[in-house]
Amino acid sequence: MPLSGKDPREERLDQLKQAARAAESAPRPQAPAGYYGRPIVKPPVWTWEIPLYFFVGGTAGMSAVIALACVATHGNLELVRAALWLALGGALLSPLLLVLDLGRPARFLNMLRVLKLRSPMSVGVWTLVLFSTFTLAAVLVFEGFRSASDLGVSFHTASDLLFGLTLLAGATGALLAAYTGVLLGMTAVPAWHAHRYTLPLHFGIAGLGAAAALLELMGFRLHALDALGAGAAALETVIGAWIELYRHGAADRALHRGTAATLLRTAGVLSGPVALALRLGGLVPAAAASFVLGALLSRYGWVMAGRASAGDPRAALPDAA
Repeated sequence: MPLSGKDPREERLDQLKQAARAAESAPRPQAPAGYYGRPIVKPPVWTWEIPLYFFVGGTAGMSAVIALACVATHGNLELVRAALWLALGGALLSPLLLVLDLGRPARFLNMLRVLKLRSPMSVGVWTLVLFSTFTLAAVLVFEGFRSASDLGVSFHTASDLLFGLTLLAGATGALLAAYTGVLLGMTAVPAWHAHRYTLPLHFGIAGLGAAAALLELMGFRLHALDALGAGAAALETVIGAWIELYRHGAADRALHRGTAATLLRTAGVLSGPVALALRLGGLVPAAAASFVLGALLSRYGWVMAGRASAGDPRAALPDAA
């Protein structure tokens, strides 16, 4: 027995207790998230054509909505014509962008073999086909009876048929503008899924504002278009503030840090406060150009944020900060 009179086994136990307390107080290394630190969610593989398709399709769809409103209120026929042609141009360009991303036209046609109501992508492709068909028919009817009116035939004899076609084009166009937001929100990508209720509204408003802005840039200076542009800019300002203030931790970290966040903020400022301030200052063309640029950049920003979010292992974990 040692001179201290203490049992060696008790001394050893005290040493172990001290070591345990030191280990508890020492900082612990953070365990890697995911599987050995690898991303949990597969990032989107879309190329540059898809964000452009989101913008073109949304703008075209809401152009048809503007044409419908103008026909329903017996408004400016030249505005109806311009809105329908703008919608038709977007309807023809959208499938081309999808085919370029898919690589082969056959892949686009294969998506039309079956309508899957539970698949936003399947519903979206069929909506695009129906929208293109109705818009083309509306343009043909408008131009046909417009030519007939030059020969003395009353244009208003075609009003019922034109209203019916623009109604179908406007309904499918509104769905086309919003479904891309649903498509993103229904995925497992954390940043997209966290804003699954905001994205359809955001994309729809951006499409409506861009359609009104493009018509203004084409030379139409109407109070109704100015009101649509101001309303869209105000709502985009509110949505941008909501995304900044109502955060979801690591899930939408890509919306607040990095290149994607910078692009999204730039897009939001252009289509929101800047466009609104320019309109209030009477600088309508500048406001229209600012909104269009912001709406286009926002689509690329959301896709970039989706890639960054999917590549962040902790973004997919509900308790990650």
